[in-house]
Amino acid sequence: MQRISRFGVVEGLDAERRLLDQVQRGEVGCGLLFWRPVEVALVMPQRMSRHAGFDEAQARCAALGWPVALRDTGGEPVPQSPAVLNVALAYALPPREAELTRIERAYLRLCQPMLDWLTQLGLDAGLGEVDGAFCDGRYNVNIEQRKLVGTAQRWRRRREDGCHVVLAHGAVLMENQRESMVGVVNAFYETCGLPDRCRATSHIALDERIADTWTVVDRLWDGYRVALAEAGLALE
Repeated sequence: MQRISRFGVVEGLDAERRLLDQVQRGEVGCGLLFWRPVEVALVMPQRMSRHAGFDEAQARCAALGWPVALRDTGGEPVPQSPAVLNVALAYALPPREAELTRIERAYLRLCQPMLDWLTQLGLDAGLGEVDGAFCDGRYNVNIEQRKLVGTAQRWRRRREDGCHVVLAHGAVLMENQRESMVGVVNAFYETCGLPDRCRATSHIALDERIADTWTVVDRLWDGYRVALAEAGLALE
């Protein structure tokens, strides 16, 4: 539990940027951050702020108690709240890894420790898209074919040596807040005149299957430490 930092949502996003900056500057080769918001927000990529209906949608979300925050990675709107564990993994591409497969490898490097952790907890875990999930993607981490974790990544290139560096991010729904989360995402889409809609039944929270969910997070950290060390990426 001591490994989970507590931040405001914008502060947490800034902490992730700082971690990526450290890797890009060569100060660390690999870093891992677990953080949990102290407030709620609807986080979305910068590009969505250019949508014609953004200002009205932003005001509606704020009225519902979910202010909007913008992030650097892509994807779609994602709710953040104290019910969520954020996992941010940043590293420089190891010398022997092929650039052509770096994106897939980064997703698997982020997701495999989660899959192993969930399996150890006795859950049926897998990867894949889930119809009706917000910010859906091929590298969702799912249990029982329902989305538990959303993932994204951002790449940069170091000027000094041309090495690629990545920030891979996962948001784990630890506590059941599915209804209000889906409600605010749908409100944003509706106000912007977008056709997308999400369903609460496409998601699942860990506390719907496991008691005392926050007490098992240390096992996930240990799983990352071991998996990264085996790949030659020692945590610093």
